[in-house]
Amino acid sequence: MLTDVPNLLTLSRIAAIPLLIVCVALRTPGGDLAACIVFSLAAITDWVDGHLARRWRQHSELGRMLDPIADKLLVGASLMLLAGLGRLSDLGLLPAIVILLREILVSGLREYLASLRVGLPVTRLAKWKTGFQMGALGTLLAGNSTARLLHIPLPVGAIGEAMLWVAAGLTLLTGWDYLTTGLRHVQRP
Repeated sequence: MLTDVPNLLTLSRIAAIPLLIVCVALRTPGGDLAACIVFSLAAITDWVDGHLARRWRQHSELGRMLDPIADKLLVGASLMLLAGLGRLSDLGLLPAIVILLREILVSGLREYLASLRVGLPVTRLAKWKTGFQMGALGTLLAGNSTARLLHIPLPVGAIGEAMLWVAAGLTLLTGWDYLTTGLRHVQRP
C-alpha cells in the first residue's frame, strides 16, 4: 500500500532528489554540507524501509518495484551532478561510468528475468556495494568545501574518489555475479 511507512520512506528518497540538486547547484560550502546531509538521510532510508517492511511484515509489490528505482534515481542523479559540475576528476569519471553501467545492466537483467518469472535476489555483497557506494557519494557531495567550512584538515574529495573506486570494484564483482546468474536463464530458440 502506498501509505505504508516503508513505501513512504522509499518515496521520500525520490522526493529528496530535487532538494539535493538545489543544494549542489548553490555551489557553496553550506550547500555542499546540506547536499551531503540530504543525500545521507535519503541513503539511510534505503536500510530503514527494508528493515521496517520486514519487521512489520509490510511487504508489497509496490515497495519491491519502487525500492530499486529509488536507489538508482538517487545514485544516478548524484553521479550526474558530481560529473556535470566538475566535482569528479577525469579519473573519477571512470568508476562513475562503471557504476551507472552496472545499474543499467542489472535493471535490464531483472526485467528480462521477470518475464521468465525468475527472481534475481540481492546478494550480501551487493548490499555492501550499495553501502560503500552511498558512503562514497555522500563524501563526494560534502567535498573539500565542507571540510574547509568545518575546519577538517582532510582531502575529502580525494577520499571520496578513492571510496568511489572501491565501490566500482564491488560494482564490477556484483555485476558479473548477476550477469552470470542471468545468463543461466537465457532461453535458446
